[in-house]
Amino acid sequence: MEKEIKQAPSRITKIVLFGPESTGKSTLAKALANHYNTQWVEEYMRIYLEQKLNQPDFEFTQKDLIPIAKGQMQLENLKTKKANKLLFCDTNLLQIYTYAKEYYPNYTHPVFENAIKNHNYNLYLLTDIDIPWEADPLRDKPHEREKMFRIFEKTLKKLKLPYICVSGKLEKRIQLTIKEIEKLENE
Repeated sequence: MEKEIKQAPSRITKIVLFGPESTGKSTLAKALANHYNTQWVEEYMRIYLEQKLNQPDFEFTQKDLIPIAKGQMQLENLKTKKANKLLFCDTNLLQIYTYAKEYYPNYTHPVFENAIKNHNYNLYLLTDIDIPWEADPLRDKPHEREKMFRIFEKTLKKLKLPYICVSGKLEKRIQLTIKEIEKLENE
């Protein structure tokens, strides 16, 4: 299993969209990938849960986390091979694990945790909650956006990961990100 959630080595600059649900991560990832003529990695948890949602007795449990992690890494590793210098990840294992700890406070998994420690990303874009909430069948925390934003920010700070907070309308978020990418390229 460890091999199945291992990040493939590459020289691609990887940027993760990170934050609460309904904060524009997918929209921003697509727009940035389009701007840079490169790839973006979809959120596998959404794909996985949409498939399961229509099953009559489906219930999301801790047992779903490893298949989700495997699917996320398969997508990321595949898109890494196709990327053009930059890759925008609409989530990563740390995002999945952060949510898992909210739903299952006692959840631990050494292989999952080890993978998170060993994966490398150049920048995290912490998406602000300053855009309107959009309901869908997989979103369930409309009144906890502020709390979840703080949890995500605390996670980044605790792990000392490079991040910026992106807020405002899409164009402003894109411009903020472009400036940060220019900084990364000049390092």
